Amino acid sequence: MSVRNAAATRQRILDHARRQFARHGYAAVTVKGVADAAGVSPNLITRYFGGKEGLFLAATQVEIPVSDSFDGDLPALGSRLAASIVQRWFGTSGDDPLLVLQRASGERREAAEALATFLDTNSLEPLYRYLRASGLDDSDARDRAAAIDAFVLGVSTRRRVLRSELGDPADLQAWLSATIQRLADG
Repeated sequence: MSVRNAAATRQRILDHARRQFARHGYAAVTVKGVADAAGVSPNLITRYFGGKEGLFLAATQVEIPVSDSFDGDLPALGSRLAASIVQRWFGTSGDDPLLVLQRASGERREAAEALATFLDTNSLEPLYRYLRASGLDDSDARDRAAAIDAFVLGVSTRRRVLRSELGDPADLQAWLSATIQRLADG
């Protein structure tokens, strides 16, 4: 097997693993099930990832460039964040590693820790720094960042993890935009 094929095979395994972990949670997913879906031997998953735990950790690596949402004035923050959120929710569906972490966080302490760390690093702290740089005092910036973070996580959990309908993307974006902006404005 060439290096190029090995990389493609590894990626195919990860794609199927993300989909299965997002749909079924950690406990219900098996190495054999992922291997079958990816069209590979379970031994290959062990070789590439060391087993189910390693596969899960690789499938939940989350990278979200948040800096674009913070480029601009405070009065348009809600609009920028809502556009980014809706694009992610509708653009990545079951393959979203963040969704995998959210769904697994109730059954895996490691997933809950990874999700909390991710949100602190990529949501709460950058949002706090942005609000401070926008002129809010420390206490207001922390409170508003925490409110926005909790709101978005709550909506995400309700609409994605509990598998409710996301609804119309344009309506969802408008509602998120207005609500996030109200939280940012205090």
